[in-house]
Amino acid sequence: MFNSLLTIVKKRINGENILTDNLILVEKKDNIGKIVFNNGPLNILNIAMMEQINQALDDFLVDNTLKAVVIDHNGKAFSAGVDIEDHMGDKVQKMLEVFHDIFRKLNRLNCVSIASVHGAALGGGCEVALFCDIVLTSEKAKFGQPEIKVGVFPPLAAVALPYIIGNKKALELIIQGELISANEAHRLGLANHVFPVDSYDAEYSKFLERFSKLSTIVLQYTKKAFKLALSDTFEEKLDQVEKLYLNELMKTNDANEGLQAFLEKRDPKWENR
Repeated sequence: MFNSLLTIVKKRINGENILTDNLILVEKKDNIGKIVFNNGPLNILNIAMMEQINQALDDFLVDNTLKAVVIDHNGKAFSAGVDIEDHMGDKVQKMLEVFHDIFRKLNRLNCVSIASVHGAALGGGCEVALFCDIVLTSEKAKFGQPEIKVGVFPPLAAVALPYIIGNKKALELIIQGELISANEAHRLGLANHVFPVDSYDAEYSKFLERFSKLSTIVLQYTKKAFKLALSDTFEEKLDQVEKLYLNELMKTNDANEGLQAFLEKRDPKWENR
């Protein structure tokens, strides 16, 4: 869909570094870093966009002044997932490598990560949201991992979602691929707060303002304490699931049929092999 990484332009706006292009917007202001998905109404995560997200995260990783990093979005959806074309053929290994680097870097952040979801978060978009430390959402948001319906599974969700909502419900969401509402996501523990659509911006701003009263270094040590339970095993588990995805799943007829059927806008013809 997008054949090349668009040129990144850095500007100075109100004394703050701003990174702008057609795919993401990035800024640092008042000790808060922000990545805004800006790839059209559905914010499809293609390889070029994910490379830019990783570049922004690299900058945030070495900035010890940050109290939080927010992932937000313009457009109708937080993200409708990873570009199906990037799942195909010789692109899939590169896609998975770049996509999973986002989570490795989020996992290494010293500060709190916050997802601001006021639209649909599906597939890879849902994985980005659920992996953030805190999820703020509007009442109209939807969450889901529909990959199973196109013949694949979500590797990151398979690793991380059971820790968040428990094994049984996580498996159900992944193997059925159904969507859930923002209120259901909150009930399950996937979302921290659900705000009314009309007051979302005000509630979101009020939530972020609370960080201004807190010590940056204490916040970072608190985040480090929470990470200790998972940090020693997360990347190892993700590597194992990634190998399963690439070396076994993607060699099946049905995985390739499901993806191709999606691109051709038809129902898949499963061979069960």
